Amino acid sequence: MERQNITLSLPKSLLKRVKHLAVEKNSSVSGLLTQFLADLVEQEEVYQKAKNEHLALLEEGFELGTHGSINWKRVDLHDR
Repeated sequence: MERQNITLSLPKSLLKRVKHLAVEKNSSVSGLLTQFLADLVEQEEVYQKAKNEHLALLEEGFELGTHGSINWKRVDLHDR
């Protein structure tokens, strides 16, 4: 996989904590960020796929047993 360097500016206190986290996870800051960003992209792709599938279901509609014809009135269903 081809790689490209980027410049990232972080607060010093955050960078210090991230470096400690990287050591605890036997990784590097670059490795942690790469994994985090890859996970973020994957989550977004899964979300978009689910969203599109559900929107397609809504567009298609659901058969509720009426076969497209409602032969009753709301007042008939709800006594007041």
